[in-house]
Amino acid sequence: MKISLPQLFAVGLTLLTAGFTIPTIAQAPAPPQGANPTAQQPGGNPPPPPRSFPAPTNLKVLPKNLSGQQVHEIMDGWEAALGGKCSTCHTANPNDIAPNGRPRLDFADDKKPEKATARLMFGMVEDINKNYIGKIDNSGVPVTCGTCHRGHLDPGPFVAPPEGHDHDHPAAPPAAGEKPSLPR
Repeated sequence: MKISLPQLFAVGLTLLTAGFTIPTIAQAPAPPQGANPTAQQPGGNPPPPPRSFPAPTNLKVLPKNLSGQQVHEIMDGWEAALGGKCSTCHTANPNDIAPNGRPRLDFADDKKPEKATARLMFGMVEDINKNYIGKIDNSGVPVTCGTCHRGHLDPGPFVAPPEGHDHDHPAAPPAAGEKPSLPR
């Protein structure tokens, strides 16, 4: 069966068009013309306003030229690595009530000892990375809060694997809330 040049062009155009339309099928349908896509979300709720973060005012271990957004991103990482919440280190200000009825946190306040501990631990991590890990050729990934804490405020003690354990395949860490078992 011979295919003419116009037929070949038509088949190619069909395939090319299909390549552009298939990925768009999975996309959400466009809002009707004249509709305001930011007016309401599903469920009738208005979209949340974009978050803005005020410039930090009491940085003692982080660089002082960081923006509020940058500090927020760092704190999110620490929060995840430590399994804590913002209120773990930051005090609530009973005189500053948020729209949700709860007091806002006073990020500059230094009353909580956990904040001092976090600063001390940050310094330790920086020291380990600079003066130890950084001096090893091809050392790979730097130490972070999560290296030890692994999502828990109080990291569990290290437990050596039992004798005869295959050292090429380390044992899985204990599940959240589970205490490691001691070897017999």
